[in-house]
Amino acid sequence: MSLIEPKIDDLLDQTDNDRFLLCALASKRAHDINEMMRGQRNRAIQLQTAVDIARASNRRPLSIAFEEIAKGDVSYSPDTIDIHNH
Repeated sequence: MSLIEPKIDDLLDQTDNDRFLLCALASKRAHDINEMMRGQRNRAIQLQTAVDIARASNRRPLSIAFEEIAKGDVSYSPDTIDIHNH
């Protein structure tokens, strides 16, 4: 039994077992969530219902991002993602 949810295996399944891609995807989504929670209410309301925003406001953005990734609500396109350092 895992004490941490979502399980890392579930998260890695969503990113082709690439832990660096998982970190990048979660970081970007957590940043977006954080920005929404910081006052961009119009954008937040377009993406989520007010009830969802209120429910999520007492949770950390990274936790929300990981849950969304595990559920498949956040994904990436291998054709358009740039994982090389420039």
